[in-house]
Amino acid sequence: MELLQIVVPIILLGIVGSLASALFYLVRDNQDSKRTVRALTVRVGLSVSLFALLLIAHYMGLIQPRPIG
Repeated sequence: MELLQIVVPIILLGIVGSLASALFYLVRDNQDSKRTVRALTVRVGLSVSLFALLLIAHYMGLIQPRPIG
């Protein structure tokens, strides 16, 4: 549980950083830039891995959903 509290924010910061770098490369480079595509690919990979990590943690009982109300 404590490890997830460290890993999840780090992955979220990586996602935001990758998105920011993709925006920077999109504005700065010409239209034929592979760096923008690479940065967005990294973002998608981080997002999918975060989703998988959360699903596995929920399945293993490491995290529990909060009750409504």
